[in-house]
Amino acid sequence: MTTGVLPAQALRRLIADGMIAADPALQPGQIQPASLDLRLGTVAYRVRASFLAGAGRSVADRIAEFEMHRMDLTEGAVLEKGCVYVIPLMERLRLPKGVTAVANAKSSTGRLDLLTRTITDGGVEFDRIAEGYEGPLYAEVCPRSFSVLARAGQRLNQIRFRNGQAVLDDAALARLHAAEHLVDGEAVISEGLGFSVDLRPEAGDLVGYRAKPHTGVIDLDRIGYYPAADFWEEIRTREGRIILDPGAFYILVSRESVTIPPDYAAEMAPYLAMVGEFRVHYAGFFDPGFGHSAAGGNGSRGVLEVRCHEAPFVLEHGQVVGRLVYEHMAERPETLYGAGIASNYQGQGLKLAKHFRS
Repeated sequence: MTTGVLPAQALRRLIADGMIAADPALQPGQIQPASLDLRLGTVAYRVRASFLAGAGRSVADRIAEFEMHRMDLTEGAVLEKGCVYVIPLMERLRLPKGVTAVANAKSSTGRLDLLTRTITDGGVEFDRIAEGYEGPLYAEVCPRSFSVLARAGQRLNQIRFRNGQAVLDDAALARLHAAEHLVDGEAVISEGLGFSVDLRPEAGDLVGYRAKPHTGVIDLDRIGYYPAADFWEEIRTREGRIILDPGAFYILVSRESVTIPPDYAAEMAPYLAMVGEFRVHYAGFFDPGFGHSAAGGNGSRGVLEVRCHEAPFVLEHGQVVGRLVYEHMAERPETLYGAGIASNYQGQGLKLAKHFRS
């Protein structure tokens, strides 16, 4: 097996070989160009606190220790803001030697401030699954800004598989940028491709949104349904800066348009904590073809999910807030992001989750 991130066709081979299994069976729509969507199971356990299983322990043991009550997700149940839930997923793994996995919240999940992390038996890290792991998968779900109505089968997180390590170092990333023009403008390359925040839009003064503190429930199956004004405050400025409020959640957008060529995948990583009292709250996967002309794009900007920490913080136009870490694909995916797979965010600018009306 070639080193790199496994594409859709390799995921199908893992499924055929029983390395990825599910009950009920996996659906074709779960397979993305470089990742697999994971589905919520039929039961959600409300627990007292977030946890990791820890070496030699199972998630089921920890649920028995921390469970407060359980809910049937078959017909849907409300996951309340500020509470922690552990939900067994429909998928399970039997990873072969050399293949590791990393999970992440899907884009729309992050834009709802719906903290979703994957945990495993014996796990000592969130979202990281070692080679040789055999067992079930669980989602820890903590709604931070909005209560949500969740159902069995919904896809809140996704998983990416790697054979070996194929992360591009700075020299290789600089060469790729010279060949493919990964970002418009100057490329800031330091342990990945840096990107900054746009607080001086070309038209108007709308630069972002801040989640309202007291809202109704969001049904995760309702797409394009909710008026944005019921859940979000518009953030406007003509000064090129905003002050982030402690504890508040913001949707902003990168100044740069970025490109992921077809033979590469990328992952968003937070910038150094020393730069301020905030962080780009969720890391995220960028699939091959994101913003790339081969997939019908001409560069796409990254939406930033930002949470401020202990002190108010001045965020200024052009400030670097995150980085994209690029990796080789093991082989080019048979389908690219945006090309015939109904990708929601190709060519995006400042955009809320798909549940809100345009």
